[in-house]
Amino acid sequence: MPLASLLDFWKRDPETAPNLVAWQTLPARPAQTRPFPDDLPAPVKQTLIASGIHTLYSHQLEAWTHARAGENIILSTGTASGKTLAYNMPVFASLLQDPSARALYLFPTKALAQDQLSAISNQLSVLRPLVTDQLNTDHWSLNTAIYDGDTPQKDRPALRRNARIVLSNPDMLHTGILPHHTSWSDFFTHLRFVVIDETHTYRGVFGSHVANVIRRLKRVANFYGAKPQFILASATIGNPKELAEHLIEEPVHLIEDDGSARGPRHFLIYNPPITDPSLGLRKSSLLEGVRLAQDLLNQDVQSVVFARSRRSVEIILTYLQGGERGETKKDVLFPLSSLIRGYRSGYLPTQRRAIEKGLREGTVKTVVATNALELGIDIGGLGAAILVGYPGTVASARQQAGRAGRGLESAAAVLVASASPLDQFLAHHPEYFFERSPEQALVNPDHLLILLEHLRCAMFELPFQKGEGFGALSGEIIEEYLHFLLSNNEAHLSNEKYYWMADQYPAANISLRSASPQGVVLQVTTEDSRPLTVGTVDGESALWMVHPGAVYLHEAQSFFVKDLNLEEHVAYLKPIESDYYTEPLRSTEVAILSEAARAAVPGAEKKWGELQVTTQVTAFLKRRWYTHENLGQEPLDLPPTDLQTTGYWISLSEETVARLRAAGAWSSDPNDYGPGWSKVRDRARARDKYTCQVCGAVETTRQHDVHHKTPFRAFTSFIEANRLENLITLCHSCHRKVEENVRIRSGLSGLAYVLGDLAPLSLMCDTGDLGTHVEPVENQIFGQPSIVLYDAIPAGIGFSQKLFEIHAELMRRALELVEACACADGCPSCVGPGGENGYGGKQETREILKHLSEG
Repeated sequence: MPLASLLDFWKRDPETAPNLVAWQTLPARPAQTRPFPDDLPAPVKQTLIASGIHTLYSHQLEAWTHARAGENIILSTGTASGKTLAYNMPVFASLLQDPSARALYLFPTKALAQDQLSAISNQLSVLRPLVTDQLNTDHWSLNTAIYDGDTPQKDRPALRRNARIVLSNPDMLHTGILPHHTSWSDFFTHLRFVVIDETHTYRGVFGSHVANVIRRLKRVANFYGAKPQFILASATIGNPKELAEHLIEEPVHLIEDDGSARGPRHFLIYNPPITDPSLGLRKSSLLEGVRLAQDLLNQDVQSVVFARSRRSVEIILTYLQGGERGETKKDVLFPLSSLIRGYRSGYLPTQRRAIEKGLREGTVKTVVATNALELGIDIGGLGAAILVGYPGTVASARQQAGRAGRGLESAAAVLVASASPLDQFLAHHPEYFFERSPEQALVNPDHLLILLEHLRCAMFELPFQKGEGFGALSGEIIEEYLHFLLSNNEAHLSNEKYYWMADQYPAANISLRSASPQGVVLQVTTEDSRPLTVGTVDGESALWMVHPGAVYLHEAQSFFVKDLNLEEHVAYLKPIESDYYTEPLRSTEVAILSEAARAAVPGAEKKWGELQVTTQVTAFLKRRWYTHENLGQEPLDLPPTDLQTTGYWISLSEETVARLRAAGAWSSDPNDYGPGWSKVRDRARARDKYTCQVCGAVETTRQHDVHHKTPFRAFTSFIEANRLENLITLCHSCHRKVEENVRIRSGLSGLAYVLGDLAPLSLMCDTGDLGTHVEPVENQIFGQPSIVLYDAIPAGIGFSQKLFEIHAELMRRALELVEACACADGCPSCVGPGGENGYGGKQETREILKHLSEG
């Protein structure tokens, strides 16, 4: 029991035990098994027995019973609980009994479709000879194929004719199948099942688009006389039944009582030790995550390490693979250790398939991954999961932790808290995490702009009969939209039917997901001067991941970026030995392009209009491996990334700010350090020899910052605050990290936090669909102190306009939420936490909301 002995060691280890702030153990759970149902076709039953399956879990039998009764179902059970088998059984049985029946499986990613094709092919390889023998026929087939953007054109006609199970994704259904349904007439005529896997990913704007694609799918199927049955599968979320019924607009039976076996599950929260008590700095969560992962590796416990970003994946991977202080071998284009691998977007598909195979077979012992491995790709059951940093939601944390667990064997998950206020709040209040329900997934398929876009697509696919509805929307409502398209010369009414009139093919111009520029190919030159592709980067990330001079990390190898050609979408790399990695510096600015509406409201002015959000990579830092010492900063001249969108902002009135200031509820004013501050600051820098006292970086062209160990605002006198013993010299980067620890969240920041959480509930969108920005002082762009909420989608999608309209209700609900929260000074459920040694700003936020809710 290597894991059990390691857990026992961690309890006693003086380097680990004092930092384990929480340890929750879920006892083993025996399987709730049921015999095979009497109506299970013999070939399917024998296939299961040949695969070593002699009984079903209770939830699998429940799924079979309700699916065979013709009901739509959603399975919302734990990771590795056998959901795939639960939805494959009724599909296989029906297709076996009806040789013309077809099924469509939808997955959110191509990788998942590939993974499921492999699993289905294995099952069919056992099923096929049994059917041939028992039915005494050689003509039976259950051809299964993937139809997505990577499917070769020459293979597509045969696939459309012959495939009985088609695996695809919503994007391909939207652009490549529904608009060309006449080529799929036989498939749609006999469409019996639609399986939607990883349903929890279909939320927010993306989910609202997908719900409309499902409306179009049902409409086309109905045209060919089919009414498919839906089977959905989801990770644990707060509202699986509600989400499923919003997506398919039909009653759905929820199956959530998990009958699968589970061994003991340990969930640990680990808070890295403090390394500098005077500054409150803690040891790096990445380095501590590496140490714990090495313990697991040394005990031969197969594990996954989840990191928050692609760069963190590569840094952790480099530390784990290298006994050579992060150095990589020159001109080596293969992993240094096949036992330890990385997994993230940007790796070539062949690399990812090889890593998945290695995990299943046990040849890969440790994998370092982004949330790309959260989804249900089959990687077998692992012994442990390490989460380096809280992934942002309870649902994601549970999904990642659920990757650990193999039957009745013991498994562990460790959340290594970062220095961020949210992580530190959870480390100090672990009950918040353990007792909180998973988040809800919200969609709004009737959103005006989204609905209109899909009505265009639906009309292109089939003309609308006068009075015809669309999904759950009545013909009367749809008629209004069609009249708009008619007046816009996009539709033509003839013989009581609305026909598509415009020249363009509407689906091609509608992205279901947020648009990202074309990807960038990463090339190195081999010894014989041939270009070799080592990976890819999405266009949006290329400017900060592969800018000129960057050290790009790929499978723990260092590549120097010689050039980034944005016109050709190629980055030119060369392998190097490097004692440092690079860290981009980015700036974001929000500008008003035009103001469409404004109105006076209690305590402020609300406005709505067009905004431009500009993000630019301005420079990069070189940091030494392990010590993170700042080796210097180099400027960059890269084009900015502009998001033109719409936003809603609240600008506090001068009177409100004055009243808050008089009441001691306003901390957004710049600090006045006193008349002699510049001289005191110079003395502190000179005392510290113009060197950062954390990372050792020496001043260059930019002067270092001087930081107050005890926050300036904690003193009543600037003389006391500015005593030399309370001052320390820090480089800009280290200063930012220290400030996060002692952060005093202002009332405005708290207001932005609570509105950013509340607004999606009012709009039925996802938190990622909105951006927030705070201007804490008077400024040229927004005038008075302001908070901004904007659509995080090019051109906007109407969210901010709706917020402008429901401003009063939003303020009232925000005040109710803050006042009802039982926390003392801010938490993730209301205004957000302050830094570990800072203040949460709850009182300030409450006072601001009282002013904004008057009347």
